Amino acid sequence: MADVGIESVLVAGRGPAACAVVAACSRLDVKTVAVHSEADRSARHVRLADDAILLGPAPAAESYLAVDRIVEAAKRSGVEAVLPVPPALAGNARLAGAVVAAGLTWVGPSAAVLERLGGDGVEPASERGFLALVTDGGLRCTTPVSRDRAAGIARVSWTPDEPVELPSAAKRLPEVGWRGLVTVGIDPDGELAEVAAGFSLDMAVLERAHGVDAVELALRSAAGSWGDDAGSGPAPRPAVTVQLRSTLPPGQDGRVTGRLPQSGRRTGDAPGIEVVSVSGYDRGDRLDGWYDALLATVSAGAPDTATAARAASDVLSGLGETGVPHDGREVCAVLDRLAAGNPAPGA
Repeated sequence: MADVGIESVLVAGRGPAACAVVAACSRLDVKTVAVHSEADRSARHVRLADDAILLGPAPAAESYLAVDRIVEAAKRSGVEAVLPVPPALAGNARLAGAVVAAGLTWVGPSAAVLERLGGDGVEPASERGFLALVTDGGLRCTTPVSRDRAAGIARVSWTPDEPVELPSAAKRLPEVGWRGLVTVGIDPDGELAEVAAGFSLDMAVLERAHGVDAVELALRSAAGSWGDDAGSGPAPRPAVTVQLRSTLPPGQDGRVTGRLPQSGRRTGDAPGIEVVSVSGYDRGDRLDGWYDALLATVSAGAPDTATAARAASDVLSGLGETGVPHDGREVCAVLDRLAAGNPAPGA
């Protein structure tokens, strides 16, 4: 079992991303404490964790985004560290500072760096960007990404075929003190756009491309338990990540009565294909109208982008009735274009 230098964490977040973090911590033998609102008492991320603490009422501002309640929960739980999942928490400088002031380890960039470079909690959704692990020695696992923006959200991300020149400002991230994982957007002029911490949709692209565990990277970085060779390894491979989202009207509840992508890792029919699915819900689970209903994520690594897109599409195209409406057909249309070598709509 890998020794990452941290034995217990409070996982601040919900949905498929929190489920993925809890599962990764379990593989690493790190104890997890989940947090939840009154509406999420029996949520999947709560069931997966070793322990759980109620934060407050259903509104996110009174529970999942409430800095004081998160810090108090971490102190009461006895954990060593707080691991923020969504960019809204991972980029919150006030939360980062309060965690450290409470004598706990913050798994992410420092409050001072977040104040200078982040803190807005926006998940990068520019059409181009990159991901990386930032260490004392520079950027590791650097992974360019392209994103589908047709739906107004980055529901599909993939490694582009063409080379990507990183903005000069991004190359200075180690100098300004950023440590840990980073997701960066690049604007149309090739300059730095969004800079975010946390486990964005794109992070699974980095994992599949480099064959690494993003949670392990984040924990080791926070604990200072490795050197400048962090994330070094074989050349990356092409990868694709998609998110399956409920299309229920805002504020409307629902219930999962059918099968969602089964959480787990599998190999494809051809050599060199790896597919990882993470579901935020099990059959019978309720979708609360308070929250953005991200149902599941599917990521694939393969010898080429087209093969990775087909592998991800195979998981989603056979879903059938799930009990709640979702955007699987639209997502598969993007994957079909990737598989054909034409990612742009109408290409």
